[in-house]
Amino acid sequence: MSNRVFIIHGYGGRPEDAWRPWLQDELQKQGWETTLPAMPNPDHPKMTEWVAKLQQEIGEPARNTFLVGHSLGCIAILRYLEILEKGQEIGGAVLVAGFTDSLNTKELGSFFEKPIRWYDIKSHCRQFTAIHSDNDPWVPLSHADTFKEKLNAEVIVRSGMKHFSEDDNVEESFKLPAALDALKKMESS
Repeated sequence: MSNRVFIIHGYGGRPEDAWRPWLQDELQKQGWETTLPAMPNPDHPKMTEWVAKLQQEIGEPARNTFLVGHSLGCIAILRYLEILEKGQEIGGAVLVAGFTDSLNTKELGSFFEKPIRWYDIKSHCRQFTAIHSDNDPWVPLSHADTFKEKLNAEVIVRSGMKHFSEDDNVEESFKLPAALDALKKMESS
């Protein structure tokens, strides 16, 4: 059975933005099944809608299932993992510019109405990698420390990548080899 990866965009994003199509192409060349779902109402996101969309897209999670999130897509992945049934487990998750609170952004409030259940999340995912930039204007680097502490995530800090978004005017925003490498490492372990 081939590996499946779901690449989840963030707040105000679209599947075809930034590095996501490049990552999809690279994984498809290696035989991975890839899905880049368009998340509902990206400019006015609701946690229940985003988690329901992940449930619909992923179907039955398994060890050959991998998730990659960008920004709000990361917290959507964590909220999805929280509600999996006992014994359900995915192979890994890559969290790019992820965060663990609302960043004082009212539109993200529904994702943080309840405390994050770290233990439940960790019990449903074999491994995590958190990729952050040292100059992200939206997400302080301290969120990477939280992922390391709570999820035992491998942390990768890239220099000068801002928020890993298309509008950051960083040429490398259209490729993200660190995410590809993280997935390959997860696949082999």
